[in-house]
Amino acid sequence: MEDGFSLEQATVGIVGLGLMGGSLALALKGRCARLIGCDTHLPTLELALSKNIIHHALPHPLPLSLWERGIDLLILAAPVPAILDFLKQLQISKYHLPITLLDLGSTKRQITQAMSALPPNFDPLGGHPICGKEKLGLENADPNLYRDAPFVFTPLERTSPRAKSAAIQLIAAVGAHPLEMTAEEHDRVLASTSHLPFIIASALAHSTPPEFAPLIGPGFRSTSRLAGTPAHMMMGILQSNRDNVLNALQTFRNFLAAFESVLQDENYSQLELLLDQSRASYSLLTDN
Repeated sequence: MEDGFSLEQATVGIVGLGLMGGSLALALKGRCARLIGCDTHLPTLELALSKNIIHHALPHPLPLSLWERGIDLLILAAPVPAILDFLKQLQISKYHLPITLLDLGSTKRQITQAMSALPPNFDPLGGHPICGKEKLGLENADPNLYRDAPFVFTPLERTSPRAKSAAIQLIAAVGAHPLEMTAEEHDRVLASTSHLPFIIASALAHSTPPEFAPLIGPGFRSTSRLAGTPAHMMMGILQSNRDNVLNALQTFRNFLAAFESVLQDENYSQLELLLDQSRASYSLLTDN
């Protein structure tokens, strides 16, 4: 490769072998020279080794143990707070050889800011595949999870063409579609398309009396599905994108108030107009 990176010849390290990291490892099998998995949950590592998902396993993401394995591309596939903690470790790392670093965190501003403070031997790049499901863990990993999904990458000013090439090769290998944007734009958009839907689903599930369960149908199930996501997986996302989530909530609240107002006033012609406008918006958002 002209930029010096070849995924087929690279040793790839994945920190975090849950749904996202495990699915990535499965999708990369046979597409890189070696896969090293790192996870603090020993049963997860044992499962990954028993199913030949990875070549080598490390029980803890200590930088020294990772460097000893000669990793070319290091991917952080952990929750946002864990990624930030790991980046703090790297900031004081004494490792001096060049290494390309990519994360899969669901928010980007705090992560890319932490990446900018890394020593110069690190070649960092923010990333976020727009895919997933509410059932987490390696046991729910799917090699096709990334296929046909948008895969956002958010370069830093210091990100080299080599790191961008590594990301593009990785994205192509898992069948996703690359989409470059700034960390700020990513967080603003995802507040509406991902983080707000989780809060809405949670509010719907929490406000529905348990005795209504016998009459729950597919509409409720599909609308409230995200409420099944464990809270610890969302806390770091909502905290790190608090300002954008609050703005998205305010916009949603305004539209919700409009529906409430026309119902209170029995203004059914305006209600029908709001519903038609919402249907048109839905078509614009989803017919692409």
